[in-house]
Amino acid sequence: MKITFDPKHNIMRIQFREGRYGVSKEVDEGIIIDKTKDNKVMAIEILDASQRIPKKEIKEITVGVSG
Repeated sequence: MKITFDPKHNIMRIQFREGRYGVSKEVDEGIIIDKTKDNKVMAIEILDASQRIPKKEIKEITVGVSG
């Protein structure tokens, strides 16, 4: 599992597996789940992450930072 935060776009991504996703579905406002064609969860994206998660928490759980 890899957790990254892109401060430029304010997106947190929790990635469970590598590869291309087959389906991307917004399950709640700003929460997107990427799945394989055979319905396995690949990643979860949280849009506007700094408004949803306290910045202190983001710094503590971030494993990699892109941008």
